[in-house]
Amino acid sequence: MAFARLLFVLAITCAVLGASPAIVDVGAPAAAGSAEPFLFAMHDGLLLSWLEPVANTKETSLRFAVYRGGRWSPPRTVARRSDFVVNWADFPSIVEDANGTLFAHWLQTSGEGWVSDVRVAISRDGGRGWSVPLLLNRDGKKGEHGFVTLAALPQGGIGVTWLDGRNMVEGKEEGNMTLRYATIDAAGVVRSEVQLDDRTCECCATGMTIAGGRPVIAYRDRSPEEVRDIAVIRQTPSGWSKPRLVHADGWKISGCPVNGPQLDARGSHVAAAWFTAPGERARAYVAFSGDGGATFEAPVVIDDGNPLGRMDVVMPDAETAVVTWLEQMPGGAELRARLVPRNGARGPSVDIARAAAFARAAVVGQDVYVAWTEQDGVTKRVHVALVRPSRERHGSSRR
Repeated sequence: MAFARLLFVLAITCAVLGASPAIVDVGAPAAAGSAEPFLFAMHDGLLLSWLEPVANTKETSLRFAVYRGGRWSPPRTVARRSDFVVNWADFPSIVEDANGTLFAHWLQTSGEGWVSDVRVAISRDGGRGWSVPLLLNRDGKKGEHGFVTLAALPQGGIGVTWLDGRNMVEGKEEGNMTLRYATIDAAGVVRSEVQLDDRTCECCATGMTIAGGRPVIAYRDRSPEEVRDIAVIRQTPSGWSKPRLVHADGWKISGCPVNGPQLDARGSHVAAAWFTAPGERARAYVAFSGDGGATFEAPVVIDDGNPLGRMDVVMPDAETAVVTWLEQMPGGAELRARLVPRNGARGPSVDIARAAAFARAAVVGQDVYVAWTEQDGVTKRVHVALVRPSRERHGSSRR
């Protein structure tokens, strides 16, 4: 209801002033109880996926719909199960590869506690039919596997990166979480699996994009001294690079903050967005790279003073990023967006909605869409809006 009132006020204001509204609801087709949305920009539309409880059962369904020409397709179901991992921070996704093949991932419980496996299903007919799900983590260990990111590869198929607990003690939160990568083709063949880092933060989301035709991966690293800053690893013509910090924040924290980074790219231009809180001073940043993620420029503060993080970033063009994050307000967490040019002259923030968990964004053409979960006292539901942040400079750009 709060979101509906906000849209009404925006519509009246824009009608009076003759301006385009900053937020336009596009009527997500998800039902009451839906949550954990994910957005992906297809070659001809916007793909929304989400989790939704199945009425009168203990099952949950992974569903999706496509937004084309100003309307949503009827929702379809990828899978429905009673053993989905339903987690506000670690949720399913669906992406389309260069040849139009769809790849969906989700987590299934495979033991007590945080024990889970990553499953991937493939559709070559636009999502009408799906393959038998394949198991991504083939280590045979009863451990935590998750925080998966899928990225469409230029020649077809996908790259997959995930956090893998095969080196941890089974059934216990002891040992080191690792970062891994593999590729999956349209036939479901998993190749090129490799461990990229042998000690990472245990439960922060990963981010991945394709820059200059090759994967770039961001994640929260973990040093022996418990400094958990954001690192990037790139695939190069000579192999995978060593981890390199995007910025030396120096956030020393003894536990996982459940607040990972995100990436987007246009050609060889990359934007990274992340949350940090060294010395208990919370900050949300974006930083740009012009060389495919090999180096990053000085970060730009994008928050309004009291961020919770839970960020996403998209690039409408090679010199501009739109960042979303949660800002703590007296009435609760507020989802905001801000446009930031590479020169750091950030625009004003746009208040989107009261929101929970992680929002996700995608760019279709020059249009930026944002999906999030909104909850009232009765139920929760997935929303999607077209967001138009302003380029008007507002406030200091770098701190």
